Amino acid sequence: MKRLLLAGVALSVATAASAADMRARPYTKAPPAVVSPAYNWSGFYVGAMGGYGWGSGDSDASGGFGGGTVGYNWQLPGSQFVFGVEVDAAGASIKDSFTEDFGGILVTTDSKINSFGSVTGRAGFAMDAALIYAKGGYAWANNKATISAPAIGLTSSDSQTHSGFTIGGGLEYMFAPNWSAKGEYMYTSLGSENYNLLGDQLASGNLDFHTIKVGVNYHFR
Repeated sequence: MKRLLLAGVALSVATAASAADMRARPYTKAPPAVVSPAYNWSGFYVGAMGGYGWGSGDSDASGGFGGGTVGYNWQLPGSQFVFGVEVDAAGASIKDSFTEDFGGILVTTDSKINSFGSVTGRAGFAMDAALIYAKGGYAWANNKATISAPAIGLTSSDSQTHSGFTIGGGLEYMFAPNWSAKGEYMYTSLGSENYNLLGDQLASGNLDFHTIKVGVNYHFR
């Protein structure tokens, strides 16, 4: 009996000591999960772009273009808002043509945008590698107008540079550490200019057109 009692006491002491040891054992908290920081869009970039343009209103002008882009972005650490400036320019072949009959003499009027560009501000919202943005600012285009009547050997042409504004937006995606691709829509409205045609000053009216472009940019880090 005494041996059973002693064994029971010994077992109780050992159990209590073990429990005390378990209570005293420090708790180790699991390390927090590592969260990747959001991508920062700040810095200079250069790129190439191209696309398709078409006239607005009663203009049937249409055609392609291609050119380049230079810009700079600012994104404060911890913020998803991105601000920047961008300059672009492109060679183009956006043209319109119509023919009228003047007493049996066919007279054709051609209009062709040879080049255009813009200086704009950008404001966007970054979702890590994706950037949704709006942009707007100053725009220009060089346009050539030609009037011809082949039946009587008559041709007259003149080129003028129009200026005005452009506004639009797009989506840009960073597919590599220094490379991004974008798709963009812009509306451009340029003021009227006088063309010296057939010895007279003829007003062109506003030069309005739409563009859809795609491009690739390289970002300097």
